[in-house]
Amino acid sequence: MKEEQGHPGHASSAGSAVMERGAANEHTVMERSDVMETVERIGATLVRRYPARRATVGRVPTQRLAPDIDTVESLWAAYKFEGSSWAREQLIVHYLPLVTAVANRIASRLPSSVDSADLVSYGTFGLIDAIEKYETDREVRFESYASSRIRGAILDELRALDWVPRSVRSKSRAIERAYSELEAELSRRPTQAEVADHMGLTSAELSGALAQVATGSVAALDEVMTTDSSVGGQPLSERLADDDALDPLGEVESQETSHLLARAIEKLTERERLVVVLYYFERRTLAQIGRVLGVTESRVSQIHNAAVGRLRAYMYEAEAA
Repeated sequence: MKEEQGHPGHASSAGSAVMERGAANEHTVMERSDVMETVERIGATLVRRYPARRATVGRVPTQRLAPDIDTVESLWAAYKFEGSSWAREQLIVHYLPLVTAVANRIASRLPSSVDSADLVSYGTFGLIDAIEKYETDREVRFESYASSRIRGAILDELRALDWVPRSVRSKSRAIERAYSELEAELSRRPTQAEVADHMGLTSAELSGALAQVATGSVAALDEVMTTDSSVGGQPLSERLADDDALDPLGEVESQETSHLLARAIEKLTERERLVVVLYYFERRTLAQIGRVLGVTESRVSQIHNAAVGRLRAYMYEAEAA
């Protein structure tokens, strides 16, 4: 009895705390109920207006306090009327396959060096822009509206990254189309003159257009190149000629020629060998060689001509053998 009488305020404060918590919980439940009623009302309106667009969307497990949204229409309602960021994210996730489909259609007409994943990344920005600007009260399906926005975003990014002028790309497509049409008509590879006549150009104009198109063709050195006759493939870097590299066949021929020339020089007379060495190896003039040999310049010229004639005859004999 003493304990109960000694602490009358304790029971009172505990009761007040319980009442406050109960009131707070009731207020929270009322707020959540109001939100749910608003979402359900707007969602029902949109479902009646667009009955063909119903699709189920899964909840995010970690989103504990998110509204109970199960349809695409309800997601649109929550985002457009309530400004729900969660609904916006779910719309992006739901329509990502549309981005992949548009990106794959564009990638089929691009070189293999263009990565499809990059196109999907570019198209995602177009999808986000379409979601933010789409008006749900218009009689336009979002898929049709978003497809054009996604395609535009991908093409804009490709043009921004392309360093080749659009006029050159246009010429390239026109030339490819002309080759394809003539191949189907002639059942063979057309000549450049036939292509020029088909396009209404002169041969010089077509050559200039081909030169411009060639400057816009870029390939990675590590790209594997294959042919119809090869099972595997080699990187492009293995197929390019190195101007600084030694030609094995040329090296063998040069060594053989040097060997034959050395043997031919050994067959000359001592004075002829001296003239050849001083003139070709030490770069002396005929006057300087004449002073070394003690003869006139004209005599050195005669010795030189005789030595060259004999060397030429020796080389012909060696090659014939």
